[in-house]
Amino acid sequence: MGRTEEHTEGAGPFITRLTWRLAAGGTAVWESRAARKRGTLAVRPAGATTSGALRADPATLDRLRGLNNATAASFTLGGLLFALGAALAQFGIGGPLASAAVYFAGGLLFSVGGYAALLQAINAPRRKGTADALVTPRWNRWSYEPGRIDWLSTFILFVGTLVFGVDLLDSFLQGLTTQQENRLVWAPDMVGCLMFLISGHLAVVEVCHGRPRILARDLGWWIVAVNQLGSALFMVSALAAFVRPETGSPVNVDIANWGTLAGAVCFTVGGVLQSFERP
Repeated sequence: MGRTEEHTEGAGPFITRLTWRLAAGGTAVWESRAARKRGTLAVRPAGATTSGALRADPATLDRLRGLNNATAASFTLGGLLFALGAALAQFGIGGPLASAAVYFAGGLLFSVGGYAALLQAINAPRRKGTADALVTPRWNRWSYEPGRIDWLSTFILFVGTLVFGVDLLDSFLQGLTTQQENRLVWAPDMVGCLMFLISGHLAVVEVCHGRPRILARDLGWWIVAVNQLGSALFMVSALAAFVRPETGSPVNVDIANWGTLAGAVCFTVGGVLQSFERP
């Protein structure tokens, strides 16, 4: 069956929702997040008042489900470890090396979750150009598709987790000067937080199909909103962790620790919610 382009939605060069009229009557609606997360395409036959979900093949759905579970579990456990590390640092339990080790373990899980999310975007079923159908690309571990908002968001998220890894690894170093601590620990932390915020904004744009707004009945919106709040709290924590050259002490240790803990809780909640957004 042929199709006629009817309406596109998104922001800038990114298309997040595409609606077209089918040659046999009725309409089909493709959404980037629904295709990537649930493997579905919405189809409303001619004369019908509601749409039904056309799903990808079972093998693709199993793959998407596995990647989604890996992402959800990694961010849930990683968030819990970050919260634990912040609590250890705030209450002085076990010394700085103990909290650094817990943070590093959480960072590794974040990187696993970030790569699983990127794999899900790379291997998401695509809309078929001439029919109301989804096709699955050949399995790939890597692609370069910056014109797709889901790929760009997950790629920036994954790179952000790797940058956090540099910060967390450098935090094991002892005897650093103020300048060295700001350059080796604080600067990568800031860059990682910024990348999380950019990735989160793209995710909000994707789920809102343009201008950010409240979609209280949309599970995907709650996931990206909670994660974006967590990213903002991580940024507040990073700003408070800057070591002032004149004193050699952070701007505010309490804000740095509690900001990290609250942000980590947000990512934990987001991970739990994401476990339900699956085929």
